[in-house]
Amino acid sequence: MGERKADGSAGDADYGTIGTGYSDYRRPDDRIARLIAEALGEARTVVNVGAGAGGYESVAPDVTPVEPSASMRAQRPAHLPPAVDATAEHLPFADDAFDAAMTTFSVHQWSDLKAGLREMRRVARGPVVILTCDPDLVRNFWLYEYAPLVLDTEARRYPAIGDITEVLGGEASVRPVPIPADCTDGFNEAYYARPERLLDPGARQACSAWSFVDPAVRAQYVERLRNDLESGDWDRRHGALRRQRCLEGSLVLIRAVPA
Repeated sequence: MGERKADGSAGDADYGTIGTGYSDYRRPDDRIARLIAEALGEARTVVNVGAGAGGYESVAPDVTPVEPSASMRAQRPAHLPPAVDATAEHLPFADDAFDAAMTTFSVHQWSDLKAGLREMRRVARGPVVILTCDPDLVRNFWLYEYAPLVLDTEARRYPAIGDITEVLGGEASVRPVPIPADCTDGFNEAYYARPERLLDPGARQACSAWSFVDPAVRAQYVERLRNDLESGDWDRRHGALRRQRCLEGSLVLIRAVPA
């Protein structure tokens, strides 16, 4: 397992630094939540790995959250159970302890992807459900014109879908997840029809890939986007997206059940 940061963050991003205000921008979207609930099926006990500030875990009746970052654990709403301080690679639970396992926007953070996936498979009797992004599709988003290093970082960090399904084994399905124009979960593609939102430093900070780019370069990206929005250039090229109800981008839902 990789070295944990001061606040316990176990991946390549330090949420003790960038996690402040995360829950203000990354609020679970009900439409995405319904797809996760459907993938979990009739599972009652679910472990949520890399649970962060609560994410989508309310989709199951009985959830045990796992989150290594103290900053993220501190942002969890009072109505959610406190998260276990542990990492995906070392889940402190017995074999087959849960009906299912889930993780959302987390696998790209793990220091050892295969170990984390094997742990999820070990502790879950039924489906393992993963919300992630397909790295092959990340750069197909208009933001690549403005912030190429940000999306290059995302494409580098997100594991290949085939690598995930291979490790999980069993019967796996991969479902594209439509992103609503008013999506409440503020990852980069969630703003496909609301580019102005990415001028907000808090919105960018809630997307960890921005933190891997030099601050001066980030500032140049934002200034170019601001200028194109003010001049109307963005709308001349991409304005039709403002009227598009949803986007089929890189977001996917993986479901694997034992053979």
